[in-house]
Amino acid sequence: MTLVFATNNDNKVNEIRSMLGDAFQIITLREAGIDIDIPEPHDTLEANAREKSETIFRMTGRNSFSEDTGLEIDALNGEPGVLSARYAGEQKSADDNIAKVLQLLENRTDRKARFRTVISLILDGQEHQFEGVAEGVILTARKGGKGFGYDPIFQPEGSGKAFAEMDMAEKNQYSHRGKALRKLIDFLQQQQHGKS
Repeated sequence: MTLVFATNNDNKVNEIRSMLGDAFQIITLREAGIDIDIPEPHDTLEANAREKSETIFRMTGRNSFSEDTGLEIDALNGEPGVLSARYAGEQKSADDNIAKVLQLLENRTDRKARFRTVISLILDGQEHQFEGVAEGVILTARKGGKGFGYDPIFQPEGSGKAFAEMDMAEKNQYSHRGKALRKLIDFLQQQQHGKS
């Protein structure tokens, strides 16, 4: 099964390909010859994910999926949420975003947070959504050099490491994207068995 993944983020593509293995072929927007930045105008992850998958499905006519991910910090009333990528401005700098979060939480003891991913799949014209949540805490300083985005300051529940200290396989065990992806994979496998 071939799916168009509505992203230009190589980190996300690598993470997803590492989990899907050979069962599914993932085509990126670049590989599909699409060079657009799909807007994320909505105030929920669900609506932004749907916007992206429906846009690509309309453009290609092929089964496609997208995801939107947000970091939700309790002490900041759920911010940055849908604004996670551009929390510190439109330049979408991970360093600036991390610096802003650390500054806002400077003297806060409540550092509970979660990463939430919503995947929107358009399969044969029908939309299906899958959610993955990773509960954890925001660290007081950056740790590790792997990963991307907020990975250096997020430590998931049940681990003593930040995401940025984990290799891909370890991160996939804990990660929000990994959890949402497993639901997506289970669903796709059921669809395939249903047709065989």
